[in-house]
Amino acid sequence: MFLTIEKLLDPGEVQRLQEIAARVRFVDGKATNPHTTVKQNLQADQSTSDSSEASSIVFQAFRRSRDFEDFALPQMIAPPLLTKYGPGQHYGEHIDAGEIIVGNQRIRTDLSCTVFLNDPDSYEGGELESRLGNRTMMYKGQPGDAIVYPSTTYHQVKEVTKGERLVAITFIQSRLPDSLLREILYELGEVYAYEADTMSWENRNRLEFVQQNLKRLWLR
Repeated sequence: MFLTIEKLLDPGEVQRLQEIAARVRFVDGKATNPHTTVKQNLQADQSTSDSSEASSIVFQAFRRSRDFEDFALPQMIAPPLLTKYGPGQHYGEHIDAGEIIVGNQRIRTDLSCTVFLNDPDSYEGGELESRLGNRTMMYKGQPGDAIVYPSTTYHQVKEVTKGERLVAITFIQSRLPDSLLREILYELGEVYAYEADTMSWENRNRLEFVQQNLKRLWLR
């Protein structure tokens, strides 16, 4: 199950991230994945104050997004990282690592997230492509939009043929690792949000009984 979040970032935040990206030092994307043979991109040097500011901006946007909280049920979020692709760069088909190490913490990667930071018309190629069975899904969001998807899915960033693709990426450890159970809770929450006011009080209480007690059973 995938979640697209329109306008996760407001225009001022997008502009600030673009300004940071224009001056921050970028390094080879293999710095965090030296053994890969399919990764050709650049990522912000994480040791700088600019990179820390960029990470904080995106992190705070996640924290205020009810859609993100309800969908991901986040326990830990890796520091979001500015990443860019120029002409000829791409990230071949892969599955994200099962865990990453941030400082002294290990983060299990249940979900991955891409936040788009520049106009999709300003570059050619660079689509995020995910494979679901025999179907492929392509994403190329507007500035400030985000997509959250299971880290277990095969996905890739298609080659950029013109311009520059600028995004922020991160990984999430969920309080509920099982993707099917997360989907059940999310769908129940959506039904409650859209239909509760039209139900009888008795049925509304029964729906909430199921929703809240499944959280007690499943969440950690």
